[in-house]
Amino acid sequence: MDKRDFDAVVVGSGPNGLAAAITLQQAGLSVLILEAKDAIGGGLRSAELTLPGFVHDIGSAIHPLAAESPFFKTLPLAEHGLNFLTPPVAAAHPFDTGRAATLVASLADTAHRLGPDEKAYRQLIQPIVRDWPVLAPAILGPLRIPKHPLAMARFGLDAVTSATMLAKRFQTLEARGLWAGMAAHAIQPLTNVTTSAIGLVLMAMGHVRGWPLPEGGAQVIARALASYFVSLGGKIETNAPVSSLSQLPSTHAVLFDVTPRQLLKIAGHTFSSLYRWQLERYRYGMGVFKVDWALDGPIPFTAPECRQAGTIHLGNSLEEILASEQQTSEGKHPDRPFVLLAQQSLFDPTRAPAGKHTAWAYCHVPNGSRVDMTTAIENQVERFAPGFRDRILARHTFNTSELEAFNSNLVGGDINGGILDVTQLFTRPALRASPYRTSAKGLYICSSSTPPGGGVHGMCGHHAARQALQDIFKRQPEPLLAT
Repeated sequence: MDKRDFDAVVVGSGPNGLAAAITLQQAGLSVLILEAKDAIGGGLRSAELTLPGFVHDIGSAIHPLAAESPFFKTLPLAEHGLNFLTPPVAAAHPFDTGRAATLVASLADTAHRLGPDEKAYRQLIQPIVRDWPVLAPAILGPLRIPKHPLAMARFGLDAVTSATMLAKRFQTLEARGLWAGMAAHAIQPLTNVTTSAIGLVLMAMGHVRGWPLPEGGAQVIARALASYFVSLGGKIETNAPVSSLSQLPSTHAVLFDVTPRQLLKIAGHTFSSLYRWQLERYRYGMGVFKVDWALDGPIPFTAPECRQAGTIHLGNSLEEILASEQQTSEGKHPDRPFVLLAQQSLFDPTRAPAGKHTAWAYCHVPNGSRVDMTTAIENQVERFAPGFRDRILARHTFNTSELEAFNSNLVGGDINGGILDVTQLFTRPALRASPYRTSAKGLYICSSSTPPGGGVHGMCGHHAARQALQDIFKRQPEPLLAT
């Protein structure tokens, strides 16, 4: 193989770009990461958005999949500064009744608190928790023949159903509401098939690992990954935007941690007409509107369980969440949107000055929406935590265009790199033998627009890098064994 400036170049330093670069560097290659912004991380960024001393996560906040990522678990990230903190309640779901359903570490306790739905919950979630070690590599990877077909079939039969169909197994307000909040992470109408998949995984994660948050902010995950990469001999350049292949140093392989829209702008002229046609028809999903608050005290939730939870789902009943997500998918802005809220400072005192707190929340909006949803979001919080507004010291908001300006992968505010519906779940971004290969030799896509999709787990990047190792460097990577 002829000499180049680098064996491989990775464009973009989100969790997938970092995972791809580490995988290649571990194989003994010379790897360069080019990051357009002045800091690494993509959505893994933290900043004082409101007031001095208040640290807010700009993108992702709670990280069950990062803690349980089959690839990240093989890395010595604790030695590079990453420490996860796990709230006693993974997620709480309050109701207008003043009660709340909770997802806690104990499956038995979670099920028992659901009363008449205890048995149904056990039957649904227990097999996934039991089989998670063999399910994880299959769920968090490209479509292929599973090594454990029976376990995957058990999961798959439930995962492919719509969230509304699966909800029929439950009879109580609490179980149905808790389930709807989990499934709404799919960011699409809950009547769509496969919307049960993400809800099942998130519920199981509550029992397998909890829903942890990184001490010091989401940026710490990116810093730990970058620190390890550099310790292996890798190189990172920031303030290095790429708009053309001509800007890249000579290399044998380029892996793009970007979505199809950016990939077409950079390298579309090198692609076959069929592949270019497929990328041009790639679909993005709903966006988000996000609010961060600096608070004078913890959020005064009526339900005591909410005061011990890292994550709160605000949407009351299944029916209300169903209506909210359906309206948003139709281009509307619900008066009572489903709100996802995180309370990092309750468990991580580095996030705010002594006695003060932070909170992070978003709701789904139509892709590209410029509508300010601050009042609607705060109304939802106040609904379940009377007196919340009195504790606000300052706020910061992101609409969809502002999110995309911060991170170009958030097209129209879509945080999943493209809608994860049945047509794009495993064939993203195009129907090919390998979703990570483009039609141009040596060019790969490794972003969340490839399987398994959104979330901080690095598996898109890891699998893309393994493909490049086989294709370009004729290496057969060792099986991934988490420690």
